[in-house]
Amino acid sequence: MQLAMKKNRSSGSPYTEDWLPIKDIQNGMILTTTKLFVSGVKVTPKNIFILDQDVQNHILISLKNFYNMLDFEFWLVVSDRPVDISVYMSQLQLLYNKAQSPAIRKLIDQDIEKGKNFINNDVVDTEYYLLFKEKDVNEVQKKIRLMINGLASCGLNASQTTNDDLIVIMNNFLNGGKNTSFGTVMPI
Repeated sequence: MQLAMKKNRSSGSPYTEDWLPIKDIQNGMILTTTKLFVSGVKVTPKNIFILDQDVQNHILISLKNFYNMLDFEFWLVVSDRPVDISVYMSQLQLLYNKAQSPAIRKLIDQDIEKGKNFINNDVVDTEYYLLFKEKDVNEVQKKIRLMINGLASCGLNASQTTNDDLIVIMNNFLNGGKNTSFGTVMPI
């Protein structure tokens, strides 16, 4: 993974990326110019408010204990990722074309219209991350395992951040969530 960034590092640069200390993104970690690794976990969202009150309380107490267990600085990052339903829309169109019954065609057409509404209104998935910085790669892996196991004890699923996750986070902060091909973190 290379970063397409402007080389002008003067303080007068109009690009935020020009003064960020990012050297590379690889193996689910951001490598900074100060030789620190920024990594973490992506937490799968879970709506606890549809659960009964006792289960909600248990999850909240478990999360409080989890956060208190972490003895290092971390950042809780909430990021929006555009939803890509193009494959689903194509499958619906194929089903519509094959359907013989007018009632089934009408139902599929309603789903297609809902899909178009999603696309036209820029619907996004909200993703949750716990990120941290560390000097040693082995410590990074140890902290990631600690976070994944701790979140599992709260009933939440988590996985190490991917390069794509980190790029989406950077795009959200640097470009308002818009993908660009200039002056930003880009996969090669």
